[in-house]
Amino acid sequence: MNLKDKLEQINTHAERRYDLDWLRALAVILLIYFHTAAVFYPGEFGEFYIKNYSVSSFFGWFIFFIYQWHMPLFFLIAGSATWFALKWRSPMQYISDRLERLFIPFVFGTLVLVPLQVYYKLLNHQEYVGSYVQFYPQFFNGIRLQGNFEWAHLWFLIYLFTISLITLPVLLFFKTEKGRHWYSTIAHLMKLPGAIFLPALPLAVIEGALRPKWFGFQNLYDDWANLLLYLFYFVYGFLLCADTRFREAIEQHRKLLLFVAVVTMSVLFGLQATDIIPVRGYSWGYIFYQVFRGFNSWCWVIALVALGQRYLRFNNSILQYVSQASYPFYLLHQTVLVAVAFYVVQWNLSITTKFFIISTATFVVTGMLYDLLVKRINIARFLLGLKFRDKSI
Repeated sequence: MNLKDKLEQINTHAERRYDLDWLRALAVILLIYFHTAAVFYPGEFGEFYIKNYSVSSFFGWFIFFIYQWHMPLFFLIAGSATWFALKWRSPMQYISDRLERLFIPFVFGTLVLVPLQVYYKLLNHQEYVGSYVQFYPQFFNGIRLQGNFEWAHLWFLIYLFTISLITLPVLLFFKTEKGRHWYSTIAHLMKLPGAIFLPALPLAVIEGALRPKWFGFQNLYDDWANLLLYLFYFVYGFLLCADTRFREAIEQHRKLLLFVAVVTMSVLFGLQATDIIPVRGYSWGYIFYQVFRGFNSWCWVIALVALGQRYLRFNNSILQYVSQASYPFYLLHQTVLVAVAFYVVQWNLSITTKFFIISTATFVVTGMLYDLLVKRINIARFLLGLKFRDKSI
């Protein structure tokens, strides 16, 4: 490790947002339970890769709640990490880092991790009979939904890679004197009573204007609602770390944020329970529903950031481990989960027991893969977005 890298590591450590590290790690762990729940509930976007013969409405409510804020939180945290990355890297170094951290793991995962998920899905849905070796060439026959090729949960990587590049001019502008003056003015306004809800307006407009047509199939090239929504969360995350007054405004509004988040989520639950949500389309009722969802999403994301700021601003050995493990954990977990679930759903057990077995086995096996292989082997670290181990340390 050269002197520049050591100095960067020391400075980054000195001002690191441990609360955001905790939130990211906890959000990754939550994915295991979110995707396990999807095995037992059809969902709005079609069935999960593995489906159990019986379903649970409880898991439907769990999925509905988590879906409201989970991925927006990921993009917000990614934007925050980008502020630190651009503080110590040139634009070209940043692009090179995005290629290594996002694009290479995306390509590797799409070619190695995702085909096994599709294979087990076809077996589970009784749409294919044969070995995995025979299936693999067929993975490239057509694009989902008409074909087999897809990038599954790795859509997050290619979206984040794309957003990282197209927002780079804006992020670099924020690093200039003029840009700092601009967001400094916004940061000052955020401390006014209730102003913390103003950033929700563009998010609500995106949901209302675009979600009726682009409901959420993550193919990147025809998914404008998600792409723009996550782009805004990414930029918001960048600004969150740019001025301490944003952090102060969030703390100032913490109780109000949590109250409004709970109330608005209760309204969404009520609409879902009474089954009075309008049919998807450009009707005023459905547009208003999506606007309301956009507002609720912002409330939950920032309320969680506020709780993190309040209770998770500490570092320890657990955080150091999970911070390093969370990214490979994200990449690997769904393939492990799908493989485990394929066999467990065939057992004559209750839904609760199956859920516990699938989630626990996924957590343990993914953890073992990380600790025994990814963590220790440099080529595995490279393919899964980690830096090489420095044996001199």
